[in-house]
Amino acid sequence: MAVFSKVVVANRGAVAARVLRALNALGVHSLAVYSDADRGAPWLGMASETAHIGGSPARESYLNQEAILEAARHAHADALHPGYGFLSENAGFAARVEECGLRFIGPSPRWIDAMGHKTRARVLAGEHGLPVGHGSGVLPAEPDAILRAAEAIGYPVLVKPAAGGGGIGMLPARTPEQLLAAVERAASMAERGFASREVYLERLVDRPRHVEIQLLGDRHGRVAHVFERDCSVQRRHQKILEEAAAPNLAREAIDPLLERVAATFGRLGYDNLGTVEMLLAPDGEFRFLEMNTRLQVEHGVTEEVTGIDLVAAQVRSAAGAPLTEVLPDAPRLRGHAIQARVYAEDPKRFLPSPGRLVEFEPPVARGIRVDTGYAAGREVTPHYDPLVAKVIAHGASRAEAIDRLVDALASFRISGIKHNIPALVAILDSGEFRAGDVHTGLAAEVVARAAPQPVT
Repeated sequence: MAVFSKVVVANRGAVAARVLRALNALGVHSLAVYSDADRGAPWLGMASETAHIGGSPARESYLNQEAILEAARHAHADALHPGYGFLSENAGFAARVEECGLRFIGPSPRWIDAMGHKTRARVLAGEHGLPVGHGSGVLPAEPDAILRAAEAIGYPVLVKPAAGGGGIGMLPARTPEQLLAAVERAASMAERGFASREVYLERLVDRPRHVEIQLLGDRHGRVAHVFERDCSVQRRHQKILEEAAAPNLAREAIDPLLERVAATFGRLGYDNLGTVEMLLAPDGEFRFLEMNTRLQVEHGVTEEVTGIDLVAAQVRSAAGAPLTEVLPDAPRLRGHAIQARVYAEDPKRFLPSPGRLVEFEPPVARGIRVDTGYAAGREVTPHYDPLVAKVIAHGASRAEAIDRLVDALASFRISGIKHNIPALVAILDSGEFRAGDVHTGLAAEVVARAAPQPVT
């Protein structure tokens, strides 16, 4: 079996714990890096070795390429897993890792570069026959040219960072007056978040679904899909509930698309884990949005319905194992799985709520999996994403998975911070969600209904 001798886990929290669990199962030694804020964190005890890499701010630690590479050299590691977020989709960092003689556990740097710029990714997808929605190239600076680009697409439009992800900087515009203000604001957000002011336009589809396709490639020219996930339930364009398989989609409708996408990226030579994100319009048409060249936060729901350890598969593929050794001959779907992202945030306004976890007792129940990097007494700092846990429910049916997840969230004991569990339960218990009538505006609609009306 192709494996590494020692892998650096260049991340923190739940994803660091998840990667370490897979490495331990594979019998691979590990080095976990940590910042000042994460000193003594629970996941560090899962690693073979640990190394301090800097201060609490991400730029001093988890984004500090020199510190991470120096820790890898000192530990004599031969590979690095970036997790998700931070440096996971930084092509320059991936290239530096490989220049240092380590294997970057992810796709080749050329793929990270090719898919990291959203407008170039859209062009590549369209050139190879995948359906792509109406959109523009990178917008010029001149207001008249921006307005002409929007007119060519047709209002309403969505302004999006070309180098970004995670919903940051995505702003709608329904009129020319709204457009120019949205472009300036999105460009400023993109510059802060991604060090690039480049933005582009897409046709805005109201109440669409967000369906993504899990791919896994090897270094021998093969790519396979591992089914799809529905990630439509979002707040501020960021996912909070994800499920596999996608509800209310007949297999005869989605399976041909899965095969088509896998075949396309197989011809192109994609070589590790990746996710193709598609927009499903109310008229039933799929359109390519982007590709994430990394492990996804929501990978666990796919693992629960297939029995495939995607992190272990990703590690083995990067080590050179052929796909025939990494995946079953014919992966099958088993039941249904739903993930809820538990955030330290105000449950109505969805604003971060850092603080100390006075109580933190995740649920323990049949069919429930919890991925977290926290424990009681730990501080949820403002330096990082406020995700504190992912609760995944698996059931024989979608209804059973929903019931198990609602019960698990209700029994999750958290105090010391505000959290979004009330909003998650309200969405899961809504008639729309239980019927599978999901779309990107559902969370806001349910939370607005649940909010008390002002006294007049």
